[in-house]
Amino acid sequence: MSAILATIKEALRGEDADYTKMKVNRAIVLLAIPMILEMAMESLFAVVDAFFVGKVGGGALATIGFTESVLTVVYSMAFGLAMGTTAIVSRRWGEKDYTGAAKSSGTAIMIGLVLSLVLGIGGYFLAPDILRLMGAEQVVIDTGTTYTQIMFSTQIVIMLLFLHNGIFRGAGNATAAMSALWIANGLNIFLDPLFIYGWGPVPAMGVTGAAVATSIGRGVGVLFQIYLLYFAGKTFRLKLSDLGFDWSLVKRIIKVASGGAGQFLIASASWIFLMRIMSEFGTAVVDGYTASIRVIIFAILPAWGLSNAAATLVGQNLGAKQPERAEESVWITARYAMFFLLGVAVLMFILAPQILSAFSENEETIRVGALCLRVVAAGYPFFAYGMVLSNAFNGAGDTRTPTLLNLVCFWAIQIPLAYLLATQVGWEENGVYIAVVISET
Repeated sequence: MSAILATIKEALRGEDADYTKMKVNRAIVLLAIPMILEMAMESLFAVVDAFFVGKVGGGALATIGFTESVLTVVYSMAFGLAMGTTAIVSRRWGEKDYTGAAKSSGTAIMIGLVLSLVLGIGGYFLAPDILRLMGAEQVVIDTGTTYTQIMFSTQIVIMLLFLHNGIFRGAGNATAAMSALWIANGLNIFLDPLFIYGWGPVPAMGVTGAAVATSIGRGVGVLFQIYLLYFAGKTFRLKLSDLGFDWSLVKRIIKVASGGAGQFLIASASWIFLMRIMSEFGTAVVDGYTASIRVIIFAILPAWGLSNAAATLVGQNLGAKQPERAEESVWITARYAMFFLLGVAVLMFILAPQILSAFSENEETIRVGALCLRVVAAGYPFFAYGMVLSNAFNGAGDTRTPTLLNLVCFWAIQIPLAYLLATQVGWEENGVYIAVVISET
């Protein structure tokens, strides 16, 4: 027990370590613990927002659901860019080329800033049309447009939060990534009820307050990341001269990142279509689906943290010319992820109604959300292996393979099957849940 506690403490301290030389199991644990906590914190944003907004009513949960479904396009680009950066930085790190790692990081940051500017301006002006296109009822459009505008116009902090953490992961400093999200989430949890319900001189903003709180929390998290990247690093520290467009690096990063962004874009765009199908069955159904998806993501993202550990180990071990060790890391990590999600699936199946009752008092919303939790949890063991193996390809710089897999699973299977089961067979929202499990499996 003392040895386990010592390992956990070492993982949380985030000291520099050579993960290409220590035992594979130990390397996985040291990387995975902070990465799991990092992903848990990232998923907590959506859960906390849904928890507090659910008490507002009037389609507020639906507003979050519709907006987040479209924002997943931004998340996809941020994830893809972060993934490409992790792959390149981890490879340079394994080669002990720290200058190359810094130059790659600076170039990736500049790419992210340009993307954020373009997407933010477009999303701000098109906010009402986005909600209308998603099938939102007029009351949701009237009350939710400002929320959508704020979330799009401040998505630069989303991009930088993911991107900076991708740099940290590539350098094996998962603790820094975790710490930034702990700070961001701590602020979000404190500010959410303050801005949503109002207190003292602060007016009640309703669902708009959730956007304000989340953006402030993430913004402070980004400032903390900047401090760590530019001022506090020992082995690895960025300089302003690293920021720029090295066009050879731009091409290399975009080549890797486009595959990563592509696979996430394919997956996230499918969720837009699923949300559009769900909108046919009323706001209460959309509310239940929105709440349950946030809980599902909250449970899955820690396993995604394990898959990030696998990606870092693959990149660093390939850089150190140890491909067998890279492969061994993947299979061990996949087993850990499967055992974790099996335990989560059992809890979700048993406690689904109680979990959903924390977000809403509407019986239909609770029924819809609880059924979603139970059906989707049945596919968790398969989700675990899929996440780790896909991210292993990404860590090796092969983003094409998981992109093709996502294209088949989501667009050739999930969307047509969800439409068929929900609208033609008549299973309504149940058909969407079943399609998700079948396609992921």
